[in-house]
Amino acid sequence: MQCYTELTPPTAVTHSISLPFLSAQSNNLVVARASLLQVFTTKSVSAELDNAQNAQGQSSTADQPYDARINDDDGLEASFLGADSALVRSDRSHYTKLVLVAEFPLAGTVIGLARIKSSSSASGGDALLLALKDAKLSMVQWDPVKHSIQTTSIHYYEQEDLQACPWAAPLSSYVNFLTADPGSRCAALKFGTRSLAIIQFKSIEEDVDMQDWDEELDGPRPVKELSTTLANGTSSSQETPFSTSFVLRLPNLDPSLIHPVHIAFLHEYREPTFGILSSTSAPSSVLGRRDQLSYMVFTLDLEQKASTTILSVNGLPQDLCRVLALPAPVGGALLIGANELIHIDQSGKPHGVGVNPFSKQATSFSLIDQSELDLRLEGCQIDFISAENGELLMVLNDGRLALITFRIDGRTVSGLSVQLVGPDHGGHVVPTRASTLSRLDRTSLFVGSEDSDSLVIGWTRKQSQSTKRKHRIHDASLDFDMDDEDLEDLEDDDDLYGEESAPAKQVSSTSNRDGGRSGELVFRIHDFLVSIAPIRDFSLGEISSGNIGEPSNQEGVSSDLGLVCAIGRGSSGSIAIIHRAVQPEVIGRFEFPEARGFWTVAAQKPIPKSLQGDRGTTSLGADYDASTQYDRFMIVSKVDLDGYETSDAYALTGAGFEALSGTEFDPAAGFTIEAGTMGQHMRIIQVLKTAVHCYDGDFGLSQIVPMLDEDTGAEPRIEYASIVDPYILLLRDDASVFIAKMDNNLELEELEKDDATLVSKRWIAGCLYEDKFGVFSTASSNNGARPGHNIVMFLLSKTGALYVYTLSDLTAPIYVAEGLSYLPSILSADYTARRGTSREALKEILVADLGDNTYSYPHLITRNNQSDVTIYEPFRTTSEPFPELSRSLHFMKLPNSTIAKSTETSTEDDVEGQRTYPMRRCDNIAGYKTIFLPGDSPHFIFKSSKTLPKVIELQGSGVRGMSLFHTEGCERGLIYADSQGVARVCQISADNTTSYAEIGMPLRKLPLNVDTHTVTFHPTSKTFVVGCDILEPFELPKDDDYHKEWHLEKDLQFKPIVERGLIKLINPKTWTVIDTVDMEPFETVMCVETLHLEVSEATNERKHLIVVGTAISRGEDLPIKGRILVYDIVAVIPEPGRPETDRKLKLIAKEDIPRGAVTALSEIGTQGLMLVAQGQKCMVRGLKEDGSLLPVAFMDMSCYVTAVRELRGTGLCLMADAVKGVWFTGYTEEPYKMILFGKSSTKLEVLAVEFLPDGNELTIVACDSDGGIHVLQFDPEHPKSLQGHLLLHRTSFSTGAHSPTRSMLLPRTLPASSDYLSQYQTNGDPSYSANPSIILFSSSTGVLATLSPLSEPQYRRLSFLSGQLLSSLPHYAGLNPKAYRAPASTGAVGRFPPGVDAGMGRNIIDGALLARWNELGAGRKAEIAGRVGFADVDEVREVLREVLGTNGLGYL
Repeated sequence: MQCYTELTPPTAVTHSISLPFLSAQSNNLVVARASLLQVFTTKSVSAELDNAQNAQGQSSTADQPYDARINDDDGLEASFLGADSALVRSDRSHYTKLVLVAEFPLAGTVIGLARIKSSSSASGGDALLLALKDAKLSMVQWDPVKHSIQTTSIHYYEQEDLQACPWAAPLSSYVNFLTADPGSRCAALKFGTRSLAIIQFKSIEEDVDMQDWDEELDGPRPVKELSTTLANGTSSSQETPFSTSFVLRLPNLDPSLIHPVHIAFLHEYREPTFGILSSTSAPSSVLGRRDQLSYMVFTLDLEQKASTTILSVNGLPQDLCRVLALPAPVGGALLIGANELIHIDQSGKPHGVGVNPFSKQATSFSLIDQSELDLRLEGCQIDFISAENGELLMVLNDGRLALITFRIDGRTVSGLSVQLVGPDHGGHVVPTRASTLSRLDRTSLFVGSEDSDSLVIGWTRKQSQSTKRKHRIHDASLDFDMDDEDLEDLEDDDDLYGEESAPAKQVSSTSNRDGGRSGELVFRIHDFLVSIAPIRDFSLGEISSGNIGEPSNQEGVSSDLGLVCAIGRGSSGSIAIIHRAVQPEVIGRFEFPEARGFWTVAAQKPIPKSLQGDRGTTSLGADYDASTQYDRFMIVSKVDLDGYETSDAYALTGAGFEALSGTEFDPAAGFTIEAGTMGQHMRIIQVLKTAVHCYDGDFGLSQIVPMLDEDTGAEPRIEYASIVDPYILLLRDDASVFIAKMDNNLELEELEKDDATLVSKRWIAGCLYEDKFGVFSTASSNNGARPGHNIVMFLLSKTGALYVYTLSDLTAPIYVAEGLSYLPSILSADYTARRGTSREALKEILVADLGDNTYSYPHLITRNNQSDVTIYEPFRTTSEPFPELSRSLHFMKLPNSTIAKSTETSTEDDVEGQRTYPMRRCDNIAGYKTIFLPGDSPHFIFKSSKTLPKVIELQGSGVRGMSLFHTEGCERGLIYADSQGVARVCQISADNTTSYAEIGMPLRKLPLNVDTHTVTFHPTSKTFVVGCDILEPFELPKDDDYHKEWHLEKDLQFKPIVERGLIKLINPKTWTVIDTVDMEPFETVMCVETLHLEVSEATNERKHLIVVGTAISRGEDLPIKGRILVYDIVAVIPEPGRPETDRKLKLIAKEDIPRGAVTALSEIGTQGLMLVAQGQKCMVRGLKEDGSLLPVAFMDMSCYVTAVRELRGTGLCLMADAVKGVWFTGYTEEPYKMILFGKSSTKLEVLAVEFLPDGNELTIVACDSDGGIHVLQFDPEHPKSLQGHLLLHRTSFSTGAHSPTRSMLLPRTLPASSDYLSQYQTNGDPSYSANPSIILFSSSTGVLATLSPLSEPQYRRLSFLSGQLLSSLPHYAGLNPKAYRAPASTGAVGRFPPGVDAGMGRNIIDGALLARWNELGAGRKAEIAGRVGFADVDEVREVLREVLGTNGLGYL
């Protein structure tokens, strides 16, 4: 059997909502990426600071370049006034940045989010209602104690008896959606044909205590029923945040609601009231019906489960598709169609506007004519910019922005108008269509997209000179700092939204109302969430490094191949380059076999006596100020060939270093353990095994602190040191600690260990941390800002307990957590494990900030003997300012599925093998605050403000020593020595296009700004060829012989848009387009492949050629034609100044296909021929020397071939049909013919198909349009297979929302000790084990996944293991992972299985569940490993390392 593993998380944003989720005051954005829920909070960053960071090119969250003059209200160019005034101008604006709080993988696909105001939530924030495919609801709230979401209710509407009739289609065939009442009294889920589930909530506004009861008017006050108490003391009236839900059939509300289109709850009604758009006959564009839709408003009585019709508007245009409820003062609802917008107010009075010429033809409904806008409203998204001014923002399906403005007279709407935002006002900042909009604050909005990066866009008002002075005081959106006026405005907002029944305050004076809206809006990008969705195609190829230096420098740190994906849609089309490990850009490479550790120091030069005056160092210039300086020196610890340990000091140059002589530094003093600076960079500290040496800024020796126990006379050796100015912590081999502080005279002085435990306990690890965030502070202090005052010490005892001390007071620990070595999911001071629970053998702990320039936060990292890390994030559970730490401080374990490479066990006398290299805290590598893990399995821990920490491998062999390296020639870089004895000075690329933590793998995104959908690598020229489309207006073909009347037709003003293909050649040295070939009009590129074809019949010479299949579609009245184009990539003379343009595409053959498009291509057989899927035939063709393609064999197909595959060199072929399933065929060359072996069910919609060889078995893997992966097999001996004519169906597996659209069979890299390989060696079958395989899938949500075969023992144990994990781990939102992965039992697959059932109850194993293995505590891991049949936890580790992550793709 197989294991399905996701390599990257989904990145396409499908839904979002803005609400106070973490607490009543917070401002949160909840984003759903299909099956991943993320909670963000917002942070305001000054634009000046953000731009400065981006200018240095060190920010990973850098924004796109934007003209600073846009914000220049005075209309004077900044360049005219000089640079200073430009800074003063831009100082005022702020950027809204997103910061991730938590993320939760869901075992389901989100189809809707709604905000429910809740009075009973533990956090005080609102609740979130999730709708999941097909018809499930979960209500979740934030739990501040567990720092996670807790499910408060689940509702399930997928039972058979809720389906209306036996002939109804399955639930997944309908558009199911969620809408919630703005007053949070109820929510509604429309599912199936015409069912509406109503979920009632206990509303905050309900008069529970009836404070406003008036006995004179309302009669005697009713007595509240006392709840009956049951025998065991529990109350029978259980308080829940919701009441029972019920299902309404829409025709029961009104008999005309037979075909509902959309529903939304409306604002400003006392009872829950919704507007519904529906029709009595099925909406059909073909039947020529017009104005069939009606809009009705119903009020629900939840107690009686009854409803009342308030108003009804009939005769609405056929193309309306959505109801958007508008808050006061506009009120009512906006109906959105393809060609028009119609507003219907509370009294049923309509106002509409037509936005293109079709609106007149499509409807007789009266509309204001704005047809000159020529807008297409399909797929547009609309949200408020300013509710009080009646301004809405619309993002069109091509990304352009438009403003919808309502004219309000008193309480009534007198009309609406639409206006496009010009490109000079930021109207094109969104590259492509949006999937969701959420208002973040007064001047920013989140634009979620499934087709490109999701953006945070903000706006300012650009005012004309005359009105500017007048309204400077009034216009609150200009002043970003909150002054009194802003706060008053916010109170106004409360009045608008708080009491829905109260009439909203209306701005009465005309001047004020215009003042609110005066000036044009200017949009700019504030932040973005990186996305690689949709992955339209991918290819593997050799990628030369972008290094300007010698290519030999990159040896050993660059991978053999890179994964290149065509991603994005429309003008956000891009190329993404993905590797599995960080590949540094090497600036200098040196043979340095004796180096074992590096420490660079930026020390301050000692100030000469002549310069020392009363004013100190204030005016001495940059030479004496270390904060502005580059690193000056480097200390290296060495071991020579005889094992003799020394240390050396070097002076740093631009990109290298040279030996330092003539100083008091003593190389023979011994091996350096740690080095750094103290005393505000005035002292260089060198920690040796026996003593601590202090030097001044020019390596003049100032102090030696020996390790001598005066009582016993023992000299303990130092094993580990941690320096945070002005303290130093040393851990010694007798398990004691030594803590010293640097005083004002720059002398180290040992601190008294006042706490007895500090002396008596045995310590194995520890570190110091400067608490800038106050996470570990116990009392309010004003010292937070001053460096060196909030220094906290973390110590790990031999018994596995964590002790936290503040260094200003060592009398007692401020926090003790006894259970750290059990690695629980939440570590707190009162955590206790059962007796006999096994522990993890921890050898190291480190507390450090992780993050980027926007946001960073401390994390606790532990490392065990196998070099596996566990990451904990500290959080405070109470909102009280300073409660006891032991009660409020908890540590939450973060998910991390990375497993370190197994290390060779070292023998007793092998000193080198036993040497440990501690984790290194790195304050700035390429703009990231990160942690480096040296050793045999080197990794970085990267975290950006919008992701969780990700552990990413460093390309190359093991690392012995590493340090930051910040010099003029290598800014914010690093130096390290690998286990091969090579030292490298390198940088990690930090430009806008590169990110690390976003998908958990190094990613580089290069925009092509054109719709890109196919990519292939050409190995001989080492270039990539991509197939793209551009959009053009469609013209009727006037030269058609059959339709002579077409040349008489007059031209349309508003033409349809059609695609036209392009082929682009890309050179990976610079990643620039070096050649472009345009296709003919109406011709689109369907597939591009590199095939190894025979080019000469005489010499049988073969060549790698680019073959392009196209389709020519000239409208629905003419048949589709196709073409096959064969290109060679030839060397040419490059353009002057562009050496990379030395290749061009040369057409060497083409063939017109009169009927049908060319949809798929593959090599076939052993003679260099190609298999072409053309229309309803698959043909084998050979390339002739005259440039024609000769057909030699064919097979008739069904409808539309989506993929063809051949098992290389065998003639075994697979053809996948978009409607009719999979065909398994054979091809023979003597004579040329194709034979059909077997078929799957003919009711399977297949998008991708692939062979998967497993030893001497061959399985067929087919991916359908519902996200199912089906494993089929050809077995003519099976009795039910009709001699093999029907394929056997082994198992099916659901990928949820991430249905694979492309696949590729790749070789699999496995460790030599692999279980999978040993299976074949024990079976005496060595021939098959030489080339194990793996399938790589890509999906439209941005998920890359693999399917890898397992050996029988592996499958059995992992199957048991996933069953145990299923019951041991928490599952968010009450969802069931087992049911989620079960194949769709409804729909075509349920009624017609993919083949003859031969499954024997076996399933594909879910790698997403196995990846959560590390979330278990150490005790639970040992217990489960024993129960499942593993020898110990280490054996589980080895098997998981083989099947999880990118380990099977070691060449990436």
